[in-house]
Amino acid sequence: MVNCLVLGATGFIGGQIVRAALARGWHVVGLRRRPDAIGDLADLTTVGREDGMLTWRQGNLSDADSLAAAMQGCEIVFHCAGAYPHNPRTMDRDIGRAVREMQNVLGAARRAGITRLIYTSSYTTIGRPAEPGRLADERDFYVPGSSGDPYYEAKWAMEVEALRVAQTGLAVVVLCPTAVFGPGDVHLSVSGPLLLAARGRLPICPEATLGVIDVRDVAAAHIAAVERGRPGTRTILNAHNVTLYDVLALAARLNGARPPRFRLGPRMLRVAAAIGQLAPGGQASFLKTVPLWQPVHNARAVAELGLTTRPLAETLTDALAWFRGRGLL
Repeated sequence: MVNCLVLGATGFIGGQIVRAALARGWHVVGLRRRPDAIGDLADLTTVGREDGMLTWRQGNLSDADSLAAAMQGCEIVFHCAGAYPHNPRTMDRDIGRAVREMQNVLGAARRAGITRLIYTSSYTTIGRPAEPGRLADERDFYVPGSSGDPYYEAKWAMEVEALRVAQTGLAVVVLCPTAVFGPGDVHLSVSGPLLLAARGRLPICPEATLGVIDVRDVAAAHIAAVERGRPGTRTILNAHNVTLYDVLALAARLNGARPPRFRLGPRMLRVAAAIGQLAPGGQASFLKTVPLWQPVHNARAVAELGLTTRPLAETLTDALAWFRGRGLL
């Protein structure tokens, strides 16, 4: 039996990785900071449960000893618990912390003899295509400092550290999902605008094209990467290149709500981004990164991981059903 540790098991992608690994008959260890945290895994969690399938261990990425303890007896680590900083005022501090946490994970994995570490990075580390006229792919790298956004900078720094250590012998596979939707987004990490649109409370959306993918297809790709992923490489996980309006309008229509009525062009988006910088905690600072969103190529994931993806309507239908089941719609 495969024994694996999921860092971020109480989160969106991590929760679906837990389900996918259990479906394969693997023994899964989930790391959590709080002893009562279960994310979207209540149906798989019973107090005191130790039945050889799902085991919870307590720890955090800042505590190297807790990581080492959690990894004992495991061969595989899924690391999808990365930092999500948003405040430009604390960017340097947050990036430093993100890199230290990545170093803790990589160091603990090496000491524990982990045979493969699958790291969930981000589409934000994919830069503009070097040649005009083609979709961006794994050859295109984000230029540090070009966004001025804490999330972009932290994700880039973490991915660089992961790939650097991969060159020293630790089998690290990096996966870069695009915008992820579907059931189980317990923290509304990406689904906030989707939920607002489904309620008919999002009258405006920026003009942007981006890649989107179902969280369950992302989880399946992580499982495939254990056997088929190439250490020291990164792979984009994407299903559909669509406009943001199309995603939000479909979510609204599926719930019988009115789609967004106005679209922010480049000029008005810059104004909105400038105003967003003034919001508490920098939560609206993402607006200034919208011009960096782009369609991307998924050929490597299809060829090497056997990536299969489901229709966007199915993804959004299931996401909305999950919201309704929790009283959010």
